[in-house]
Order: sequence, then C-alpha cells, then structure tokens
Amino acid sequence: MKIAVEKGQEKPLLADGRQQVTITDIEEGSSEYKGIPFFAVRFENDEGYVSHRFYQSEAGMPAIIGLFEEVGIDAKAGKELDTKQLMGKELTIEVGERSYTDPETQSERTLKQAVNFLVS
Repeated sequence: MKIAVEKGQEKPLLADGRQQVTITDIEEGSSEYKGIPFFAVRFENDEGYVSHRFYQSEAGMPAIIGLFEEVGIDAKAGKELDTKQLMGKELTIEVGERSYTDPETQSERTLKQAVNFLVS
C-alpha cells in the first residue's frame, strides 16, 4: 500500500502550553452527532500543529467571537464574520487536552486542542 503524505501532515501535534501560531487552514463541516455547523482551524508553527473546531451555536459563539477578536477582527452585533479573514493571522494560543464522553459509544475521548477557546 502506498500512502501519500500531504504538506503539513509530517508535523507532530504541538506541545501543551502557550504557543505562537499562524492559522494555516480552515475546513467547514457539521458535527457527527447533532449536525451543528462548525469550522475547524489549523493552528501551526515550526514545532507542529493543533486543530480546533468552532461550533456555530449559541454556546459556541463566545469562542468564535474570541477567536476573531484575538486576531484583531472586530465582532459587533449585526456584522457578519467571514472565516476567510482568519487565514494567515498570527496569535498566541494555549494548547491542552480536553476529555469528553462520545454520545454514540459512551466512551471517553481525549482531544488535543486550543483550550483558550473552550466554552464551559
């Protein structure tokens, strides 16, 4: 079997802690369980990368607004935000792990992501 390695896939996950990163990729999708729209941001530097999903829901809006404001894009009521504006932006994130219960299997899963955008 031949397996192609695409650009950026050779990098490891970022170590936990504060990291200066650049937003290098944004993908859109819907959550597997409830179909909630999200965009996944790839935060990257020379040491590695981490991805984080931002869910477009009432509970997820503080994290989305926080991301845009962190890169200097003002998020005001009545304004429409475009994820394309995030590409190439630099910021400092806090990398860590988050555990949750998978709704389908009821098993615990752990993700490495940007923890400064988690919503309680």
